Amino acid sequence: MPRESKRHKILEAAALIVKEKGSDALTLNAVAERAKVSKGGLLYHFSTKESLVEGLVQHMNEIYRYNVEELVEKDEKDQGKWARSFIHVMHDKSVENETISAGMLAAQGMNPKLLKPLQDTYADWQNNIEHDGIDHVDATILRLAVDGLWLSEIFGLGPLNPSLRKKVLERLTDQTYPDE
Repeated sequence: MPRESKRHKILEAAALIVKEKGSDALTLNAVAERAKVSKGGLLYHFSTKESLVEGLVQHMNEIYRYNVEELVEKDEKDQGKWARSFIHVMHDKSVENETISAGMLAAQGMNPKLLKPLQDTYADWQNNIEHDGIDHVDATILRLAVDGLWLSEIFGLGPLNPSLRKKVLERLTDQTYPDE
């Protein structure tokens, strides 16, 4: 197993702090302590709290973009593959996806301009979803439903039980196959 980079360790620690305690708890000292690095080591990678949050957003964006595009490439059915991939990736309940979302929350609270890379990725995804071989309005509704479920889970707003959640995601995925 490759050694985890210090930068990655710092980003993961920052994401966990935001996820567990909220954006206000995100301080350089708290991150250094959680990542088990010196303050100087943290400052080498991220000189300010804003640069740390910017790094979180970029890290999150790279992971989401990679995961969606990887599924698109593997999907053998052309119609609906962007919407299907978006549904599958955005609702993976892995620790990686749950903690990475913290970057977006921290950026929104600190400086919404830091969300630009993610906004650009979403614009690309929306364009691809609209030209995915299924009705562009239906495809957009699917994306918005996925985003709504994701946001309700992040904020704990009426979370679904695992069985219903699974059925909802299966139904959304089924709607990405227009000919079946």
